[in-house]
This record gives sequence, structure tokens and C-alpha cells, in this order.
Amino acid sequence: MAKTYQYCVAENWGKGFIEHSESRKIAFSGFPGNVWRVPAHNKDANLWIQKVLGTTKTLAEAQAIVDAEVTAAQSAWDANNVEGETAEQKELRIGTRPTDITLEE
Repeated sequence: MAKTYQYCVAENWGKGFIEHSESRKIAFSGFPGNVWRVPAHNKDANLWIQKVLGTTKTLAEAQAIVDAEVTAAQSAWDANNVEGETAEQKELRIGTRPTDITLEE
């Protein structure tokens, strides 16, 4: 049986956002734009979304948020140039260019 996911937007406030006991029960994945993927049809995941005051999103809505964040990061990376710098030097200085992310259903 294929895994299905649900997405929400919730701001990570740090310690306590994901409790140790929750991480043992729920497979979390975080994405740009404060988008979180958790298992669908999962009581513990639904309780966590409520706890963090998450706003559930459809796959398309979540993908649009992630795409906007990645595009902004790519634009910032593209604009961060030093005259005379090679591509290799730029990657050493600021890292590799952010890549596109495709969310799973």
C-alpha cells in the first residue's frame, strides 16, 4: 500500500515544536515556507497539527508555497555575484544553487 501524506503550514518555534514522543509516532518532513508533511489518516499527526496551530493545505497549495520559496532562494543565489568569481568559487562561498522540490501525494 502506497503511503499518503497531508500537508500543513506551521511556524517552527523551536524546542517543543516536535516532541520526542511525537517523532517516534510520526514521520515528519519539513520544506521551505514552513510547510510540513505528515502521514494522512493518522490520529497522532492530526493532533500534532492542532497543537502547532497548523493550517492544512492541499498538495497543490503546499507545492505553490514551496515553489515560491525555492524561486525566491534561487533568485537571491543568482543575484549574489562577485566580479571575477568563477562558478566554483561562488559555490564555495555561498553553496550550491537551491534546487526545485516536488512534493509527494
